[in-house]
Amino acid sequence: MNPKRIPLPLLFGNPVKASPKISPDGKRLAFLAPDEGVLNLWVMDAAADPSAAKPVTRDRGRGVRSYFWAEDRRSLIYLQDKDGDENWHLHQVELETATTRDLTPHPGTQAHILATDPKFPDVLLASMNLRDKRLHDVYRIDLRSGKASLTAENPGDVIGWLADAELRPRAAKASLPNGGGELRVRDDDSSPWRALLRWGPDDTVGAHGFTGDGKGLYVESDIDGDTTALLEMNAATGSARELFRHPQVDVGPVLLHPTTYALQAVGHELERLRWEVLDPALGDDFKALENLAEGDFYIVGRDDGDRVWVVLDQSDRRPARYFLYDRETRKSKFLFSTRPALEDYALAEMRPVAIRARDGLTLRAYLSLPPGVPARGLPLVLNVHGGPWVRDRWGYNPEAQWLANRGWAVLQVNYRGSTGYGKKFLHAGDREWGAKMQDDLTDAVRWAVAEGIADPRRVAIYGGSYGGYAALAGAAFTPDVYACAVDIVGPSNLETLIRSIPPYWEPLKREFALRVGDVDKEPGFLRSRSPLFAVDRIRIPLLIAQGANDPRVKQAESEQIVAALRAGGREVEYLLFPDEGHGFARPENRLRFHEKAETFLAKHL
Repeated sequence: MNPKRIPLPLLFGNPVKASPKISPDGKRLAFLAPDEGVLNLWVMDAAADPSAAKPVTRDRGRGVRSYFWAEDRRSLIYLQDKDGDENWHLHQVELETATTRDLTPHPGTQAHILATDPKFPDVLLASMNLRDKRLHDVYRIDLRSGKASLTAENPGDVIGWLADAELRPRAAKASLPNGGGELRVRDDDSSPWRALLRWGPDDTVGAHGFTGDGKGLYVESDIDGDTTALLEMNAATGSARELFRHPQVDVGPVLLHPTTYALQAVGHELERLRWEVLDPALGDDFKALENLAEGDFYIVGRDDGDRVWVVLDQSDRRPARYFLYDRETRKSKFLFSTRPALEDYALAEMRPVAIRARDGLTLRAYLSLPPGVPARGLPLVLNVHGGPWVRDRWGYNPEAQWLANRGWAVLQVNYRGSTGYGKKFLHAGDREWGAKMQDDLTDAVRWAVAEGIADPRRVAIYGGSYGGYAALAGAAFTPDVYACAVDIVGPSNLETLIRSIPPYWEPLKREFALRVGDVDKEPGFLRSRSPLFAVDRIRIPLLIAQGANDPRVKQAESEQIVAALRAGGREVEYLLFPDEGHGFARPENRLRFHEKAETFLAKHL
């Protein structure tokens, strides 16, 4: 029996409500919800029903998607760019006066929030590439006057900053010429920087924060192993003690106390999220949340008193649900479902599976099958994640639900080069764009066919960003595997992709040279891995979609392969969205794209 058809607006329109955050004093709750069809910030009393909330912003463009409470308890800060150009500005909303101002009003400049602390309620730290478009410096912004003052200047190689509990930028992650990196620290704002830790191009190192006393750093590192370990490192001596390591996967989410910054829990994710509680005081709380959640739970917000938590319950067969959890009573209050209308539909299970690649590597993947339909000889959509240096995860996925609801099996593969499975798996993807990374996708399709799940004549490859590249590469390099391909903001020529990267990615250029190919020394190699130069091998129909303002994968990446396909008489449909960037934020654009993609897939599968 086929499931009831889910209307596209329920999947790809705006959520009814989303992303709740508790205020620092625990008295108010903010969340995102549509106002005149555009996502805006709403605020309510934390004890009230969400229906009592009122909008406090009036965005009429792409909507608000990322925000946080300021520690002054009077204002909210949200990030916004212009039509997808990723030049993020920090906007402050004064709740009492309902006024909004741009704290970083500099055209062509990108800002990111670094830190706040309740001891400094009227100050925040942000990074901006105001002085040099290639480099982000640290600025201290006064929330009363709006004045920004330069606090730490980037020497030319820093790609990330970290502040201590006194709101001093005291750690910096630098990119070295050999493709490795260096973690630098200093004692205070006037002290010189010194190297605390250095690593090579095959290692992964990151810092999660300072300890409350500022004497230590929580560092994640795989220097001494395959998977990353969570370490507490002495900021003066560099000595470290290991706090957690999983033998199969890297460190997942890390939970620090909101004001003491003590490490309390760490997650790991082989197939689904699992928590290791390191602070015994949280043991009963996590047991209560395990009983509450139908799926995997995340603590996405806490008040400064650490009495009220905002908890996300992430399941595969329901949209995201949020709860307020009271630590004193250990009782939970349901806040809302992001898409309550979907509760009336049968959603697909997302099943973790392990697939063996042709060279013996184990690929972790997720399979979603149409509910109520025998899993035999189905059309299959291979949905390839972007990045590529990220990973697919278990949980509610609107595209998997859409495709499965239409009767198609959906396979999402963490191919080599995906993160989270250790450095051997990550670097197995080095210089393998269009080669072994693509072989993993082919092997996943062959697995689904061998299992009897997929009809080999009805397989589509679909993806965005790197997934869009993989769709083009599948069409060009393995045209017999797929019946059609859908590319969303995917590069077609790796040489022009790397040469046109944004200025603020310049310190990471060496990483691209090592993991993809050196654009200056081996342009021929990059062209050999570029679908544009194998366009004569493409025999299957394509759908290509692009945002005109995309700063990462420029419009030319799509248009050059569309022109080449049309010149060769090949079948290609092209959608250009003039008010989008690297992906589609406006609901009307998401709906238009998915309507077109559904018609395209139905025709060819």
